[in-house]
Amino acid sequence: MADAPPTSAPKKAATAPKPPGARPDFATIGGIAVALAGILGGLLLEKGSLQDVAQVTAAMIVLGGTLGAVLVTTPLPTFLSACKGLGGAFLEKGSSTAGTIESLIRYATLARKNGIVSLEKEAAAISDPFLRKALNLAVDGTDLQELRKMLELDISLSELSGEAEAKVWEAAGGYAPTIGIIGAVMGLIQVMKNLEDIKAVGHGIAVAFVATVYGVASANIFFLPVANKLRGRNKTAALSKDLMLEGVTGIVEGLNPTLLRTKLGAYNQGPPRAPKTEAAKSAAKPAAPVRPAEGS
Repeated sequence: MADAPPTSAPKKAATAPKPPGARPDFATIGGIAVALAGILGGLLLEKGSLQDVAQVTAAMIVLGGTLGAVLVTTPLPTFLSACKGLGGAFLEKGSSTAGTIESLIRYATLARKNGIVSLEKEAAAISDPFLRKALNLAVDGTDLQELRKMLELDISLSELSGEAEAKVWEAAGGYAPTIGIIGAVMGLIQVMKNLEDIKAVGHGIAVAFVATVYGVASANIFFLPVANKLRGRNKTAALSKDLMLEGVTGIVEGLNPTLLRTKLGAYNQGPPRAPKTEAAKSAAKPAAPVRPAEGS
């Protein structure tokens, strides 16, 4: 009896490439380390001691007072969301603009060959929630204008949420120096109670000003830089979503993958340069050679 011909294994549906996981942001970690090393190193070079600035009471006054002021300013859900998103300043999500463009071009190619409905399985395998939502809306036949409005609303709300979280740490950076001054004044009040011993007075004044150091340092080394880092992360995420929006709308419009690649390639460039003014353009042109006058 002849053996049956081997049957070919069923082809597996192509799955979307998984984006790289989050990695430590060495700029944030290294920046804080360098700032602390510079401040504490300068203290040690001036023959100081780490015990001079290691004051638990000063840290309690500054951090506790700053936390209370922030809670008064910020709604509790926003504050809790900002605490959860704090890791975004120390962890950088591995996102690749070039990889996103390649995925969108692949989806556009499949849609032109097999129809946009063929992207249903592809959409289910996408890990990014925004891109998955956008492709699902496209597969469901959502009107192009309505699709764009829904996704633009999603981007706007995400930006507002990220900005609100960044403002929490920005507010903390504004309150911390003032709370530090309050701590210093409270320490001086205790010093003034014991003016008999001049050595104790000098030591008490030094300890009192540690609260000011804590307030100013925490604001300028941690709170304000973290707010700006989170704000930058928010802008990067919004730009990535805008790229996905333009890619999906191009797929719905039936753009040629080559044209779509050209359109999306603008997102893979560096920071835009300021356009030259007419004066700058004329200054950049080489001057025409001056001909000698006839008869000279």
